[in-house]
Amino acid sequence: MTAAELAAAPTQRPVTAAMARSHVRALLGDRVAGTGGSPTVLNDILLVVTELVTNAVRHGGGLVAFDATLNGDLLTISVTDSSPTAPHTVPRTRATTPGGFGWPLVQQLGREVTVTPTAQGKTIRVVMAAGPDA
Repeated sequence: MTAAELAAAPTQRPVTAAMARSHVRALLGDRVAGTGGSPTVLNDILLVVTELVTNAVRHGGGLVAFDATLNGDLLTISVTDSSPTAPHTVPRTRATTPGGFGWPLVQQLGREVTVTPTAQGKTIRVVMAAGPDA
């Protein structure tokens, strides 16, 4: 979906991480992925989107709301799920145990990460650099 198609389309909550990534890619347009942008910045953004949406579905009782807004060179991603439980990392008992990396990655890659209780559960808001000089 192009940036023009995104602007013309009615707002829809993505139901999968892939849909959320597509929405964010369209929102960013050529800002990060263009000739002056860093592929690492785009990959980091898409990783955070994937982790937030996947965790909302797997651990948060379902995705209630998703929003991504661009203000200058800052991208704000907000995900609301149905669980009031704040994200946390479960200690891994074995090196072969899957998972446990997502929340630390979100915290490391985000410039600002907040968790706010809501009537439905909680909203996680992550602010990230999204400009070509990020």
